[in-house]
Amino acid sequence: MSWAFLRDLLSGVNKYSTGVGRIWVAVVFLFRLLVYIVAAENIWKYEHDEFECNIRQPGCENVCFDHFFPISHIRLWALQLIMVSTPSLLVVFHVAYRENREKRLNQKLYKSPRHIDGGLLYTYLISLILKTGFEIIFLVLFYKLYNGFKVPRLVKCDIRPCPNTVDCYISKPTEKMIFLCFLVATSCLCIVLNLSELSYLIFKYSMKCYLKRYIQKHQGSKSDCQKSGITVSKRQKSTERAFAINRAQPLSLSARSQSHFPFRKCLVYSVFMVWHKDSCIL
Repeated sequence: MSWAFLRDLLSGVNKYSTGVGRIWVAVVFLFRLLVYIVAAENIWKYEHDEFECNIRQPGCENVCFDHFFPISHIRLWALQLIMVSTPSLLVVFHVAYRENREKRLNQKLYKSPRHIDGGLLYTYLISLILKTGFEIIFLVLFYKLYNGFKVPRLVKCDIRPCPNTVDCYISKPTEKMIFLCFLVATSCLCIVLNLSELSYLIFKYSMKCYLKRYIQKHQGSKSDCQKSGITVSKRQKSTERAFAINRAQPLSLSARSQSHFPFRKCLVYSVFMVWHKDSCIL
């Protein structure tokens, strides 16, 4: 089976991911896809042929194998890889839609078509939720289908057409058990990475929105204070201007007479004294 399309998809998603998202891509590519291609696929390649029962009743081995392994581990693992990687196509398609829209309208509509904000942020969050959901669903399927995360050496089968209870042996149980544990561990690691990235993005953009609203509110109150200060300064300037005009205006007649009244009184008194002195001499 060729996995080139999945490799190209993961390499394309890596361009639009955050730091945690790039770690997830590396884990999926190195510890899941390469391990599947190089080692795991060969281990389960001949599992049906190597499944043996201690009876040669026609159809007994096939029925027992289908009962204990309704779907092969390796095929379920491959289906899990495909389903987990598919939600990343949503992000790729959204970025392509942004780029084509800018080309069609011939104008700059976004800060960067690959920048995670606006609608692309919601698409990215939905893809993370879908990937986490698929991981959990397939882990539950593994546990339910095979009665736990283990590969037994011997299984007992009494399903018709087997005439009685027969013993069936599974090939390479220890090796399969190791790879199955590795599969579960990498799936749990991917779930943790997806939840970490989801929490990081929600926290980051929540703080960004909160700070933006706080700054806008602070700037609004500051502008109100500036307006009230301008009004007060205008009133003060008008008052000072009126006071300066009043000082610059000449005094009125009544004010002049009141200001020259002491001088007139002294002049009259001096004239009276001179007249009195002349009359005494005569």
